[in-house]
Amino acid sequence: MELLDGSDPEALGGYPLLARLGEGGMGRVYLSRTVSGRPLALKTVRAEVGRGPGFEERFAREIRNSDRVRSPWTPAVVDYSPVGQRPQWLATEYVAAPSLAEWVRQYGPLPEPCVLALAAELFGALAAVHGAGLAHRDVKPSNVLLGRRSPLLIDFGIARAREDTRHTRTGGVIGSPGYLAPEQVSAGESGAPGDVFSLAAVLVYAATGRGPFSNPNDEFSPAVLLYRIVHQEPNLDGVPAALVPLLRSCLTKDPEQRATPDTVSVLLERLGGRCGTWPQLLPEGLEKDLAVREEEAHALISATVQPPSGAAVSREPEAGPASADARTAVLPRVDAVRRWVSGRTGRAVAGTMAVALMAAAGTFLVRHFSDDASDEPSPSSTATSLPAAWAGTWVGTGPGNPTSDGFNEPRTNRFSFTLTLHPAQRGERVGKQVSRVTEVNTKLEQGCTDTLRLQEIRKDQLVLKADTSEPTDPTAELGCPNGSIYVVTMTGRDTLGLRDEDHPTAGAPSTLTRR
Repeated sequence: MELLDGSDPEALGGYPLLARLGEGGMGRVYLSRTVSGRPLALKTVRAEVGRGPGFEERFAREIRNSDRVRSPWTPAVVDYSPVGQRPQWLATEYVAAPSLAEWVRQYGPLPEPCVLALAAELFGALAAVHGAGLAHRDVKPSNVLLGRRSPLLIDFGIARAREDTRHTRTGGVIGSPGYLAPEQVSAGESGAPGDVFSLAAVLVYAATGRGPFSNPNDEFSPAVLLYRIVHQEPNLDGVPAALVPLLRSCLTKDPEQRATPDTVSVLLERLGGRCGTWPQLLPEGLEKDLAVREEEAHALISATVQPPSGAAVSREPEAGPASADARTAVLPRVDAVRRWVSGRTGRAVAGTMAVALMAAAGTFLVRHFSDDASDEPSPSSTATSLPAAWAGTWVGTGPGNPTSDGFNEPRTNRFSFTLTLHPAQRGERVGKQVSRVTEVNTKLEQGCTDTLRLQEIRKDQLVLKADTSEPTDPTAELGCPNGSIYVVTMTGRDTLGLRDEDHPTAGAPSTLTRR
């Protein structure tokens, strides 16, 4: 992570930006958080990129594609920018993990058992992508995160439906040199077989520290790599012998002759590569690396999370410093960050980090609690009971998920949501939500009913937590998770915005109206 500087906004879409996670040709990725403190990765788009012809449609496609592929190997989409807003952004759940590219560059190739487990998990990820009717089209080491529970496949920015083989632009080549399939290079065609080829190339990198068409002493040349991909056989020197036949079958030039993810998964299982074994086979040192990244994110988020609604926070002029109470609420967290950062080997930025966090935390508190020009106290600083304007019944409908493949999640239609709120104190039960959504083929009810507790009252916003959750249809064999966090925003006198932070569901309504 890197500290923010003057070129970074303080927030986007209501999400505070806490640190810079990375930067690429499209834009920057930031660490952010939800109202309840759930960490997010917020991807932004450079202005010049966002103005490009057709970009709006491609960005919308990335969001749709990311949301369609719901599996243990893909981070969930949480929120995104409205159409026409600049800069454009996409928020997904944050995974505190290095990419495969980062890890191999720093620590070298993975041992054979790790490569086998990595292969099993990533071919499972490809099966989920292809099962959703998509091809990823940019599988490469930097798009694989070495998560604690499983590796994850990220960045669906150029994914398309499998039957769509159009170029990104006329005559263009999509994907990353060194990990493209021959048909992508020569004809611009890209589908599920191309993903298999690219993933096999990634696994060669994991096992040897180089791609199958790179040489150790090469000066990087995209043109040379593309020529080798089309005309030369892959270099599998250094790949564990047991994996060579399998990877060679995935790296064949003819996409019609290439192995499929299902075939590869069967072969991997015979070699001992099984899904679910990754947590027990983490590369040496990765556990510690993950813990450090998780602690770093936790420290940054904790330093900027608002104090409880009942905390006394004095109102100050907009240009003034944060109040003494606000600073007192933040200081212990900043001190903890300072102690943690100063203990990290080779980090000379401890003082800078602490000062920056103090400034960021103070600025955030001033902005959040003092941006109303009126003399009325902010609800987020004084309200301990549900304001009368929220009480009543609110309803909304969404389209459901009729385009689902019916395997990763049910194919559903007409998702209705009813939220009932009654007077309550903060910390008390305040009402319930009833979801009704029908599975297309079986006509079974797939909705859940939650009893809700009033967790936070903020300016124009409530945070509600599900105490209990049960199937709306008592006879349904359906798992309804407890503890879901709903963030409800007053967007008009008779309209609410709705967001489920923990278990977002495809096709759920995002707007409720008073009944």
